[in-house]
Amino acid sequence: MFNNTDKRYNQFSEYLKQKFGAKVYKLTLDAGFSCPNRDGTISSGGCIFCDDGGSFARTHSNELSVEEQVRAAINYVSGRFNATKYMSYFQAYSNTYKPVEALKQIYDAALTHPDIVGLSIGTRPDCVDDEKLDLIASYADNYYTWIEYGLQSIHNKTLKKINRGHDYECFLKAYEKTKSRGINVCVHIILGMWETHDEMMETAKELAKLKVDGVKLHLLCALEGTKFTQMYENGEIQFMSMDEYVDLVCDFLEYLPKETTIHRLAGNGYRDALIAPDWLGAKFDTLNKIDHEFVLRNSWQGKKLVI
Repeated sequence: MFNNTDKRYNQFSEYLKQKFGAKVYKLTLDAGFSCPNRDGTISSGGCIFCDDGGSFARTHSNELSVEEQVRAAINYVSGRFNATKYMSYFQAYSNTYKPVEALKQIYDAALTHPDIVGLSIGTRPDCVDDEKLDLIASYADNYYTWIEYGLQSIHNKTLKKINRGHDYECFLKAYEKTKSRGINVCVHIILGMWETHDEMMETAKELAKLKVDGVKLHLLCALEGTKFTQMYENGEIQFMSMDEYVDLVCDFLEYLPKETTIHRLAGNGYRDALIAPDWLGAKFDTLNKIDHEFVLRNSWQGKKLVI
């Protein structure tokens, strides 16, 4: 059991609650970033799974300033949930893909409210350098600071197939530099990308060796307007059922250290754009089945860990 709950994995939301003494709500912010894999800097077309929103839940519009987005989000969340603590989260596209002077203005603007306790920045491993990492590290003394790297897989053949635009070695270099500065790292992984079960477990075992601070798991899905949807409609890929995904998630978590926080296992942020699989929006059904499967197995996160 983890964090005084009945969960058999280290759920990030509960970890934060234990750390700060209250539930911490993420404020999803959009500062109008782009991505080098979409603007032609690296390649054309971007990743085959990424939609026009850049995996953004469309909660806000970047027509609002960052400060306005923060105020609007806090007003909403505090009114609805009686929230008292928050983490500013830059999600859409690559949120280090601007000059460092511009980044400082943006990050500073996201931390103006006194009840904000953390900062999380989603980006690509090829969009950081020493100067940008030094800037982000400068916030760590006063805020619980994270970088979320979209890795997706450790297998270069998979990264090439999804037109990721970087290889695993690029991630390793960025990861080492980030950890050397004391910044927490969450790694995003997509399951179901033409990989065998053993290949996906190799990714889990490698993350365990790296002792990553956090993991987000996603299932590859077809979203409106993506190249992947075209492949799906042409019969080039099939999706897992919910039960197959639940089994795979439990297998994956069994190889991760107990200290690794689990930031996401299921979500419903794609409802407007989701083509398939149709069960993907059933977040709580999926999470309940994951809990139940761990009980049936008499298992938990880290049970099969070997380093």
